[in-house]
Amino acid sequence: MEAGHAKPELRELIAARRTELELQAEKLSQQLQEVRDELEELTVAERVARRLAEQLHAETEREATPSRGTGQVAGRAVLLVPQRERGADEAVLPADYQRIMKVVRQADGPVMVKQVCDGLGISTERARAEAMRSQLNRLAERGWLRKLADGKFTTTL
Repeated sequence: MEAGHAKPELRELIAARRTELELQAEKLSQQLQEVRDELEELTVAERVARRLAEQLHAETEREATPSRGTGQVAGRAVLLVPQRERGADEAVLPADYQRIMKVVRQADGPVMVKQVCDGLGISTERARAEAMRSQLNRLAERGWLRKLADGKFTTTL
């Protein structure tokens, strides 16, 4: 046996080492991409956490300093709509409710929720319309408006 044939040739050693290094480089590249992906996720998580903290702070500030016409119910600021008494002026209502009353008063007849939303420039999407319906019902329950059998509202003034 010749010594040259018993040992792998230099080219084979180089090729084997190259393959080994290429596999290692591919694994490292995948690990680097995983690290970058996780860093990106952490950046997004930090942004979300910061926004949530800012929103919580803003809500806490709002609840700590209720404006005229608001009160606290279950720890949250809510608008107070007083029961209407004879001779009571709409000026006792919070500004949002005064605007609703103005739209209803200026209408040619009884109004639907959608008409009030349109009159106030508010979206008529379901959530907004239901919130407006709630406000109109509250005004009706407290004697400021009258709710008709067909679900329309009119002033009692």
